[in-house]
Amino acid sequence: MMNPKIQDAINAQINAELYSAYLYLSMAQHFEAEGLPGFANWFKIQFKEEQDHATIFMNYINQRGGRVILKAIDAVPTSWESPMDAFKATLEHEQKVTALINNLYTLAVEEQDYASRDRLNWFITEQVEEEDNCRTLIDKLRLIGDNGMGLYMLNTELAGRVYSAPSPLATEE
Repeated sequence: MMNPKIQDAINAQINAELYSAYLYLSMAQHFEAEGLPGFANWFKIQFKEEQDHATIFMNYINQRGGRVILKAIDAVPTSWESPMDAFKATLEHEQKVTALINNLYTLAVEEQDYASRDRLNWFITEQVEEEDNCRTLIDKLRLIGDNGMGLYMLNTELAGRVYSAPSPLATEE
């Protein structure tokens, strides 16, 4: 049987991951409307990744004999002043998610839930990557400034991003 405290905390994390997916889908739609399909592509892939993160947590609860409880997802913003503002908001959001994952890990340590600690290790590594990707794009946007050609080139670069399923899903399904 799954530890009830851990189950409740992971269910809350599932909601947070689905919120993240919804946020990135909103950002993708914003950039579609702004005529920046490469930026939209980047956020569409983020949307899929966050859905995958929620799925990994749901699969984990089910594997442990627990119960997934889905709750309402809060509304998300629908527009941003600039690509820089969107990526700064993304970094801030990912830092919040990192804190949530770290809190989950702390709970798993306190509850001596070694299986959950093991699963959360993947997410800790993933969050380092998520934050680094955001910082890299913020740095590129800072270098671009108001240069339209630079924005065009970054848009083209982001259009080339492709989705790949995270490794925990490859081993679970």
